[in-house]
Parts: sequence; structure tokens; C-alpha cells
Amino acid sequence: MPVPHPHPAPHPAASPDGHPASPGPGLVAYPPDVGGAAGPPAGDPDRLRPRVWAAVVLLGLVGQLAWTVENIYLNLFVYDTVTDDPTVIATMVAASAATATLATLLLGALSDRLGRRRVFVAGGYLLWGVCTAGFGFLTVGALDDLAPMANVVLLTVLAVVALDCLMSFLGSGANDAAFQAWVTDVTRPANRGRVEAVLAVMPLLAMLVIFGAFDGLARAGQWRAFFLIIGAVLAVAGVAAWFLIQESPTLVRNDAGYLRAVAHGLRPSTMRANPGLYLALAGWSVWGVSTQVFLPYLVIYLQRYLRVEGYAVVLAVVLVTASVVSVLAGRLIDRVGKARFLLPAAAVYGTGLLLMFVARGAVAVTGAGIVMMSGFVLVLAPLGALVRDHTPPERAGHVQGLRMIFAILIPMLIGPYLGAAVINNADETYLELGVLRQVPTPGIFLMALAVLALIVVPALALRRRDTAAGAGRRDAGAVA
Repeated sequence: MPVPHPHPAPHPAASPDGHPASPGPGLVAYPPDVGGAAGPPAGDPDRLRPRVWAAVVLLGLVGQLAWTVENIYLNLFVYDTVTDDPTVIATMVAASAATATLATLLLGALSDRLGRRRVFVAGGYLLWGVCTAGFGFLTVGALDDLAPMANVVLLTVLAVVALDCLMSFLGSGANDAAFQAWVTDVTRPANRGRVEAVLAVMPLLAMLVIFGAFDGLARAGQWRAFFLIIGAVLAVAGVAAWFLIQESPTLVRNDAGYLRAVAHGLRPSTMRANPGLYLALAGWSVWGVSTQVFLPYLVIYLQRYLRVEGYAVVLAVVLVTASVVSVLAGRLIDRVGKARFLLPAAAVYGTGLLLMFVARGAVAVTGAGIVMMSGFVLVLAPLGALVRDHTPPERAGHVQGLRMIFAILIPMLIGPYLGAAVINNADETYLELGVLRQVPTPGIFLMALAVLALIVVPALALRRRDTAAGAGRRDAGAVA
């Protein structure tokens, strides 16, 4: 694990792979905003200010609320109010994932070039909220009044897909590009395990909040109120971000060509120069594919295959327990070392997947789910911290685009289809209103486990690099 510096350096001295990152050609040190630096309190270089923690928790949670709405409830909104054609939903998901990845690459590199994160976060969250609220006004009836002679269903579908892409562009630019880059700016290797443990919990907490507070509106068909409230929460978070976020005093502005900066991380030479970064991203991609094998089908599996009546209670217990485990593990990750922690965490996750394969009944599924989802977040936390540790300081925004490719785009293009292949080959069905429907089977958890086994390769490589770096620091200390 990298040795923490006693005081924040005025400029980052080197990337974790040893490449110079101090201001040089194309790089300009950017001063902090008026009002003070976002660095650690005096006397404890590894402790984050309460203001930073407030921004991490607020923006992390609200961002995940929006993604939960898009990934789950927007599909339900389309199914209930526009069309039940699954091709429409699949097209919307694919277009959204591609748009989100493109936005993170473009806006992450732009925030590096301008040396600014706050305006992208605050303005992006505000516009993200306005865009989300707009879904409440997109209905077949509303568009029928505007264009009664047109194919109103097709027109509504096109409008929803377009608005979803715009929302994904704004949300990814604000959250995945600027906010995540800012977190990298204001954290250090010695405290990133704690921060990532908290951020890893946010998707779970967001699901609990949405299910508990807003599911009733969706069930009642009150979609306008549903989207207006979520949009208002996002907009308020954007306003709060303007006052909470301060630029890091060590932020380095990248004045290299913009298009070159966008494509920088996709070059083989960049990959060779930053092996630690791409090993961590590869591990994240393996984890992501593994989760996407079963996660899209999890609720259907509980409902239709296991017939667990109180699945909402089961999910609530599992998600709360996994969240507590993740937060408690944060300091342990920092103490043990992220690379050393990764394989044991993957073992916990793999054990949970195996237990889910054999679990039957609410009690057994709850126990297996706790192990699985605890491992789920325990793997995510060190991976996120490792990516930040190996991020060149002048490209923190650009790396968020790479993270989207490895952690979102690739898993969403591969994982669900692997799960679907397992389900199709199992050919399990149930009867609903006289119609035979396919049902997910336990095999999805075995497929997820098989994919997860591949994480051993990047995890061992990261651990060897960590061990070698530690030995080098000890040798340097002995010579000194």
C-alpha cells in the first residue's frame, strides 16, 4: 500500500506507476477556489474534512437514487404507460449505456482541461434533475394531443429514448465524470478505502430509499409526481454541491489537445505506461460482468422461481446488512491494503454466489444474500480505491471515462446475455394468465461464479506489484 505523505504536496509528484505528474508541458497547477482548500485538516493528513464527507455522502447517494430510477423504474414506466415491447426497453438501455460512456469520456477530459470540477457537478446535477422531471410529462396521451395524426406510440418511444439519452449524458457528466474525479482529487491512498467503502454502499441505500419511499407512487401510476420529486431532489443536490465542493489545491489542469486527451487512455502506449490502472480496471470489469449475469433477473428469480412472498423484506435485510459490513470494512481495507484485500473479498462474494445456488426458502435466501451482497460491496470498495490510487493526477476526469467502459459498458453488454443464455437453456417456465413465461434458474449464480473466477489474474498481478512497491520503499528507507 502506498505510504501516505505527511502533508499535501503543492503539486502531485508522480503517478502511482512512477511517471512524472508535476506540471510540465501541457500541465498547469490550478489553485483552490476562494474559501479554502478541500484538503485534510491540519495535524491529520489522512482525515477528510466534514464538508468533504458531506459532499461524498449527499452527491453519492442522490446520484445513485437517479441511477436506480433509470435502471429499474424507467423501464417499468415505459412498460406500464407506453409499450410492452421488450425491444424498446433493450434499445433504451443500450443507447443509455453508450451515451453515458461517451459523456464521461468527453466531459471528464474537459474537466481535466479546464481544471474545474465544481461547475460540472453542480450544474450537471441541476440539469439532471430538470431532465428527470421531464419524464412525468411524457405520456402517450400528452403527445397524442400534440401530434394526433402521427403514430403516437412510436413518437412517444422516440421521445423517451431521446430524453433518456440526454438524462444519461447529463448524469454521467455530473456524477461519473466530474464528481468521481473530484473524489480522486481530494482523497489520498491512505483514506480511499474508507471513502470507497461508503460509496460502494450508496447503490444499496438508494434501492432501499426508492423501494421504501417511492414505490407506492409507481404502483399507483402516479408517474408525474414520482419523476417530479426525484428531479427536485437532484436539483437541490446540485445547488448544495455548489456550496459544498471546493477544488483541490493539488488539482492539475491538462492543457494538452482535447481530442488527444479523450483518446489518451485507449492507446496501447498508455496501457503499457500505467499497468496498475488497467489491471484494476480489468478486475472491475470481471466483477461487473459477474454481477450483471444475475442482477437483472434477481427479483424475478425470487418472485417466480423461489416464490418468496416477502421478497421485499428479504432484500431490505440483505441490503442493510451488506451496507453495514461495507462501512465497517473501510478502515480494514486501508490497513490491510487494497490489493491484499481483493482476493479474500472475492472469496466472500464467490461463497455467497454458491450459497445462493443452493438456497431455498426465505430464511436460507436471506442468509445467502447477506454473504453474497457483502462480498459484492467488499470487492467493489478496494477496486474503486485501486483505480483512484493508479490514476495520473492530471487525468482524473479522463480516467472516469475509462471506468465507464470497463465497469459499465462491457459488463452491460456481456453479463445479461450470459444470464439469458443460462435461462434459455434451462427452459423453466411458469403460467401467467394463460401465457407461458420463462423464469430465471439457480444456474445464473453458477455462471456468475465462473466469471468471477477470472478476477484471480488481475488480483494476483496487483498484489505482486503492491508487494514489489513495498519492498522498494523499504530498501529506499534502509539506504536513507
